[in-house]
Amino acid sequence: MKELKTMNLLIIGSVAFDSVETPFGKTKKTLGGSATYSALSARFFTKPSIIAVVGNDFKKNYFKLLNDNNVNTKGIQVVNGKTFFWKGYYSYDLNTANTIETQINVFSNFNPQLNDEFKNMEFVFLANIDPDLQYSVYSQLINPKIVACDTMNCWIQNKPKELKKLLKLIDIFFINEAEIRQLTNEYNIIKAAKIAKKLGPKIIIVKRGEYGSICFYKENIFTIPAYPLENVFDPTGAGDSFAGGVMGFLASKLNNSKNLNEKLIRQGIIFGTVLASFCVEDFSVKKLLKIKYKDILDRYKKIKKITFFENIK
Repeated sequence: MKELKTMNLLIIGSVAFDSVETPFGKTKKTLGGSATYSALSARFFTKPSIIAVVGNDFKKNYFKLLNDNNVNTKGIQVVNGKTFFWKGYYSYDLNTANTIETQINVFSNFNPQLNDEFKNMEFVFLANIDPDLQYSVYSQLINPKIVACDTMNCWIQNKPKELKKLLKLIDIFFINEAEIRQLTNEYNIIKAAKIAKKLGPKIIIVKRGEYGSICFYKENIFTIPAYPLENVFDPTGAGDSFAGGVMGFLASKLNNSKNLNEKLIRQGIIFGTVLASFCVEDFSVKKLLKIKYKDILDRYKKIKKITFFENIK
């Protein structure tokens, strides 16, 4: 792996156990959670720090796995009880997750308090958790450069005011197609993004699963397909891996007083696309743990090649 910069990316989200079944196999209580996938993707560009809570069923070997893979776990709190657990399945429509069971467990009392080191982090990703918690974390930050957030249909439906309060402060907003339609009551993605930008975010990145993503920045639109794969086993965590790749790359490039620009945003999205493509090729975080930085660069170059075309003279 290339030499990495110091810690400058803070990720707040879930560290969890997942039981997943797809047409291609199944797993039982494997490592998951939005913060886990995001951090294991961001680690190729910077040293991410996680803020999360787990139960005393979260064994020491999981901490070792994260620490051995360039993730700072000092912000993961261990309390009595069981770790957040999600059980679900996918049919051949791998874009749609079907929930069988969700156990909030110790996450129900999660109230993250940042120490001085974490308060001064320049880059922050508020992964998919309650917007009240996301806002609470934001209010503790001291002059961050870029703050991004993700959300889900549950919060859009049940806490729309709280989410919109947060979005006034956000630089980058990750959201999928169904969610942005739900948030804006607009079916057309371009129109929906214009409405969403009026809520506050400078950049809207719409995740489209197997169809790639669309980025809306200022008056510009950037769209990229998903990396073409022959084997997709488990899409769980793909969106979090995507966001982690984007944020990790930006954190590595913008910590020397550089300003955010469209070139870097586009490059970050390509890296995020690559990390998501690796994530879905195996269950849980297995593939993210196997790849090297060289593998990421190879796919980055292949995406550039398959999306390039000449101007007409």
